Amino acid sequence: MSIFRTGTSRRAAVALVTASALLGAAAPPAQAARTAHTTDSGELAGFLRDAMTELRFEEVLDLAPPGSPQARALANATEKDARTPTDYARLFANAADPAPIVQQPQLDVTVLELDQRGRPVSSGTVLMSPQYPQGIVVPVDRNFRTTQVRWRQWDDAGWYANQGRGTIDVVPGRENAPIDFMLPYPASVLKLIVNFGVLRLVDKGEIKLEDTYDYQPTAISSLCGGPSSNTVGAYMDASITSSSNAASCALVKLLHDRGAVDELNKTFQDLGLETIQLKNTNPANGGRWSNPVTMSSLDTAKLLALVNGVRGIAWTAPGGRPVTGEVLSPASRQLFSRLLGEQGFNDMLSTTNRCGDAYPAPGIPQQVASRWVAADGSVTVAGNNFGRDVRPCNAQAQVTFAHKTGWVGNSGADAGIVKSLPGKDGRHYVVVAFTNLGTQYVDANRPATQPGVFPVTYTEKLARLGLAIDQYQAASHGHRAKG
Repeated sequence: MSIFRTGTSRRAAVALVTASALLGAAAPPAQAARTAHTTDSGELAGFLRDAMTELRFEEVLDLAPPGSPQARALANATEKDARTPTDYARLFANAADPAPIVQQPQLDVTVLELDQRGRPVSSGTVLMSPQYPQGIVVPVDRNFRTTQVRWRQWDDAGWYANQGRGTIDVVPGRENAPIDFMLPYPASVLKLIVNFGVLRLVDKGEIKLEDTYDYQPTAISSLCGGPSSNTVGAYMDASITSSSNAASCALVKLLHDRGAVDELNKTFQDLGLETIQLKNTNPANGGRWSNPVTMSSLDTAKLLALVNGVRGIAWTAPGGRPVTGEVLSPASRQLFSRLLGEQGFNDMLSTTNRCGDAYPAPGIPQQVASRWVAADGSVTVAGNNFGRDVRPCNAQAQVTFAHKTGWVGNSGADAGIVKSLPGKDGRHYVVVAFTNLGTQYVDANRPATQPGVFPVTYTEKLARLGLAIDQYQAASHGHRAKG
């Protein structure tokens, strides 16, 4: 099996840890990993492209191939996140034999390495699509910004009809960019930008976390549900840690009530996060999460670096403004990071919630937050039981992963901050993956779901990618620590 194709500078230890992750083997001894050398952005991006290519995402199967009743049912969805896992299971239970995916899946993946002050020091962004089946590295400048991609808005039907090409530009003025890419829909990872916007209001003194917000939608949607009343802080907790759509709708409506949505979108532009846009949501109920909501993996990684905290200047925005972690107050950053660290759905780039299962493969070796772990070691989040004792994996965990996942039928997403646990190789990086590989796409070897257990919602190839990235980061840190 060939792991690397883009050069000869990577040492054997990095190839070894990557091969172990991609093949599902146990990680190599720590002393072997420490022979790796420090990466630069070019090497990191090359590694990422090679790892993604080796995983052969084009081998997934489609439970709703074009023309099928399942595809027609998905196309008629009025709210992107309105379906529950039970809804999807019922929809796909009557599917005919899964068909191979019709073309190379859409993937947008970034790894952003941070120094001890939280400042970005190197990055790698790789895009895959029918136009770039072997992956293409996105060039970035010293501010971790690119002008070399024509970013397009996701189009559900257009991905099939137009060979993965979008038709609506996300960032103006990029018509002549050499790379053309349609951004996958971010699914529930959009809750990152919603909560960021709410914390901006808190920092301005316009609202307080302990304030009670009466959510009174003037139009009821299947996504958001009916009226509710809770504190702003409680809505935020539910939005992030258990991915509550109802709580998130309340927060979106709160932003609309305060006239803060346009200002939030302008803030992202001012920070140089040009692809992040919270657009077209419904002021009446906070719903209508749809394709005009856009996020690239690179900009999302940079946003998470700010949430993580940066001492000094993180980068300079296009207008010349220095960007620092002070875009949120220390208290807001601490709260946001804590909520992400207590996020309960550890089942995409990490799979610790399914500890010990033969499927899916292990991902980022994170520790599960204790709030979700029952006396028998099992994890249940918002009534969804994962059915495994996670205590053995928690005992062997290498890192914390403060992250947010998201999925719909044709979207699978995960974005978070990875930090080593005490005594482990010192990882400190952000990883973000946006794909069109949601619940609609499965691996050929996926077993049937046990009754009463939350179904596997992503291809295990994404977990293998997460583990490969983490082992690469551990190996790279080992060399930096010695050098």
